[in-house]
Amino acid sequence: MFELGVRARNALYDRGLARAQTLNGPVVSVGNLSVGGSGKTPFVLLLGELLSARGVKFDVLSRGYGRKTRGVALVDPAGSPHDFGDEPLLLARRLNVPVIVGEARHAAGVFAEQKFGPQLHLLDDGFQHRSLARDFDIVLVTPEDVRDRLLPAGRLREPLTSLGRADAVVLTSGASPQAFPLDQKLVWRARRGIVPTNVPARPVVFCGIARPKNFVAQLRTAGIEPVAEAFYRDHHAYTEQDIRDLLNLRQRSEADGFVTTEKDAVNLGRYLTALEPVAVVRVKMELADAANAVDTMLARIAERRRSA
Repeated sequence: MFELGVRARNALYDRGLARAQTLNGPVVSVGNLSVGGSGKTPFVLLLGELLSARGVKFDVLSRGYGRKTRGVALVDPAGSPHDFGDEPLLLARRLNVPVIVGEARHAAGVFAEQKFGPQLHLLDDGFQHRSLARDFDIVLVTPEDVRDRLLPAGRLREPLTSLGRADAVVLTSGASPQAFPLDQKLVWRARRGIVPTNVPARPVVFCGIARPKNFVAQLRTAGIEPVAEAFYRDHHAYTEQDIRDLLNLRQRSEADGFVTTEKDAVNLGRYLTALEPVAVVRVKMELADAANAVDTMLARIAERRRSA
């Protein structure tokens, strides 16, 4: 039933029966096929850094998943996940560009253009948000996507055939190009790693992300062996009880500190200092032949804008 719903909705847009709204500035969507864990946010950070290095002005449009507010809002980097969501806050703090949240990304884009002008818009997690037209579609895939099933039986939000809408498919986590329908697509390869610094010798690892076991595996690859683990749901909002539980776990496991992700540090907020010493590990994405990839993307956007 879920697949029928997805196919019916896509057919409405593919046949022109449902029309996507447009913005004055070009829109570049970064998305995936599955529910979390493909590296969308690290890739948006990487792409944003590459655009900034070229002097390209841009903003980020995001749904603001997990926030308790509604409507369109400009993210305050000093704000809280409660108001803006954890990933928009992380993007605003790292990229130092306007990040606008809104359930309707077109409304968020209109707000951005009224305030900052019709610059390039990076649409975060936008592959399924077809109500906003885009000039370039980037989709990240993982090896797990090939073996997975559609919701609710699995984690896929769309079947692999939906990659036909993409302009560029980014192979992450060692995904094989032969496993995906990539005919006439730009194929980019990205590698995701971590930047661990000042990690305690015997840490407790904890996180609330989509694929926590991958984070633990990355730590072990970097020579860090946690003595205990605590995992929470993706986008978990930490409470005082969580902090007490983590401190008790540290004591029971005779650990000498904690290690967690940058996204979790955002969600911890003022509780972060209560866990010191705690190492906040940054996720880093590297794109093979990045300069050529960005050149190609910008050239295609310019060509499509001229044709339109």
